[in-house]
Amino acid sequence: THMCGAPIVLNLLVHAPQEVRRPLPARVKVATGGAAPPSAVIERMEGMGFEVLHLYGTTETWGPSTFCAPLPEWREGPAVARYLAMARQGIGIAVMDEVIVAEPATAAPVPRDGATVGEILVRGNSVMKGYIKNPAATDAALAHGYYHSGDLAVWHPDGYIEVKDRSKDIIISGGENISSLEVEEALYRHPKIMEAAVVARPDEKWGESPAAFVTLRRDAGSVAADEIVAYCRSVLAAYKVPRTIVFGPLPKTSTGKIQKYLLRERAKAL
Repeated sequence: THMCGAPIVLNLLVHAPQEVRRPLPARVKVATGGAAPPSAVIERMEGMGFEVLHLYGTTETWGPSTFCAPLPEWREGPAVARYLAMARQGIGIAVMDEVIVAEPATAAPVPRDGATVGEILVRGNSVMKGYIKNPAATDAALAHGYYHSGDLAVWHPDGYIEVKDRSKDIIISGGENISSLEVEEALYRHPKIMEAAVVARPDEKWGESPAAFVTLRRDAGSVAADEIVAYCRSVLAAYKVPRTIVFGPLPKTSTGKIQKYLLRERAKAL
């Protein structure tokens, strides 16, 4: 049995009230994409009898460009490491000529060390020819013969790609780059948080600082912002800890994508 759903759909399933849950008659494979799925959501889905498969792509590449094919050795290590690996974007699919992580200015591939950040570049027959009546945007997006995704990523020694953030979502605080996805990954592992999104908030001292918008679980009870900050301090480097916590529902598109541009506007107004 198979199903498809964005990470937000998976997150709704893992947080569904106990009274509406039913046991699955068979294991269900779930294809997810459209946003990076938190490893905590993948872990909880597996506990419910689902097998999550992560796909990555863009509108400009007409569907998936990569697939996170699970490797047998992932089951031999710690569970947390396995779910983090399953949340990667993976390796290029057969219809793509190339999917690489490279220096955007030169298209030179970065080392496969899991640390050097580059941009995901894609080449293949399913890549768009260009943007209608926008030659400047077309030239920028297709420079060096690749489609430039705008997604910043690292390349692991096993060839698997892992997105660190959208270039426009990176937070620069005191000269340090902070991945909003890394902070969100930590927040999703808090037992009282159902959803989280992190954006840059203007900061007079640091230039920018992380602002976290969180939706609590139905059974979370009362949670103070200081509790969330203290938790983040226990799992993140000090400069990555959100300085602002805002509770409430997150704005989303009709397909469930969190609208970070709206959260950025809200953060500016705080």
